[in-house]
Amino acid sequence: MASGVLFAQEEILSKQEAAKLALENNFGIKVALNEVEIAENNASVLNSGYLPTVTATAGANYNRDDATIEFPGQFNEDGTPRADFEINQAEAQRYNSGVNVNYTLFDGLGRLYNYKRLKEQYQLSELQARETIENTLLQLFSVYFEVARLTENENVLQQALEISTQRITRAEYAFEYGQNTKLDILNAQVDVTNDSINLLNTKQQLANAKRDLNVVLNQDLNSTFEVDTLIQFIPRLKLDELIAQAEDNNVAILQTKRNLAINAYDIKVNKSGYLPTIGLTGSYGWNLNQSAASAFFPGTNNQTWNFGLGANLTWNLFDGGGTSVRVKNSKIAFENQELLQDQIALEVARDIKNALEIYENRLNIFVIQEQNVLTNHNNFERSREQFQLGRITSIEFRQAQINLLNAQTNKNLAKYDAKLAELQLLQLTGQLLNVNL
Repeated sequence: MASGVLFAQEEILSKQEAAKLALENNFGIKVALNEVEIAENNASVLNSGYLPTVTATAGANYNRDDATIEFPGQFNEDGTPRADFEINQAEAQRYNSGVNVNYTLFDGLGRLYNYKRLKEQYQLSELQARETIENTLLQLFSVYFEVARLTENENVLQQALEISTQRITRAEYAFEYGQNTKLDILNAQVDVTNDSINLLNTKQQLANAKRDLNVVLNQDLNSTFEVDTLIQFIPRLKLDELIAQAEDNNVAILQTKRNLAINAYDIKVNKSGYLPTIGLTGSYGWNLNQSAASAFFPGTNNQTWNFGLGANLTWNLFDGGGTSVRVKNSKIAFENQELLQDQIALEVARDIKNALEIYENRLNIFVIQEQNVLTNHNNFERSREQFQLGRITSIEFRQAQINLLNAQTNKNLAKYDAKLAELQLLQLTGQLLNVNL
């Protein structure tokens, strides 16, 4: 677990701070950024083939010989047989070192187009990382809004429990003065029990949701915090402007354009197989040969220095048709990528229309639920007055309370559903990372 910020109790974790922590600490984002770094390394000049290769070599050999040389049938001048000649511990050393340089002067433009292809691949990896970041942020705010919804629900249920607890006190006083029966006290106690259970369940759900959020943020699971429950929606005019620019900013469409460029370079790389390759070579070396004396020759030390330059041309006039097949297949792959680009553009346009309608529908539901809360709140306050005056029963009062509770929780759900739908629409327009949430 990465070290992260430990939130103090009751500290507010804003949406901006949550997004910042996710960008810094989320595991998926870290992996995606590492993939971008790999692609950047691959697209560097060190991986382009434009630089020469330089190799150094060195070697050493040592020999020691003990030999006896006989001269059968040979005689000295005085007629005596020629004596054997012995060589003991005859040592010989050989040393060499050299530097070799190879440089491809021309390879049919293959490395040029491959280098450009790697540049496109790097930009594609950046788009893939951006897609990962966008998906992570959507996941983050899905959990963040769930924490916010449960937080507001907890407050609503806490208020409901307080009202039910007050009912018990009121029912007990009324019973003492003979204004109602024991049944009213029992009904109030049942309602307190139900409200307590609902509150406990919501607290547990809230604790789980906070741990889920800590996982997305890669924080200590025991970190405690509050979240911002204030939601602001983007003005419709601004939203229409972003939708109009979606084709230029949507990450899926941009990826298809990069893939199309990569396929175009694949064709050119494969066509380079039709052209010759011209290379230059150079070498510089040193050799030392120290030989021991023999029966006929004295020992020698032979030292040489050499320098060489060369050029070579290789032209594969016919490779069995392999290059032709690769060129044809790369052209087909390019055509497929064009078809895929058109398909994705159509799907994105459809997804934007669907997301916009979903957003508008959820936003309308939220507006209706806001009005519904006001209506039920007025009804509840009127019912409370009537209940205190003894004009309605505790069951009727409880129903008004439940109606208000349901309206409040439904409004909370509608609010965050609408905001999440807005964020999903922003992702499709390619502006999720560019707007103030």
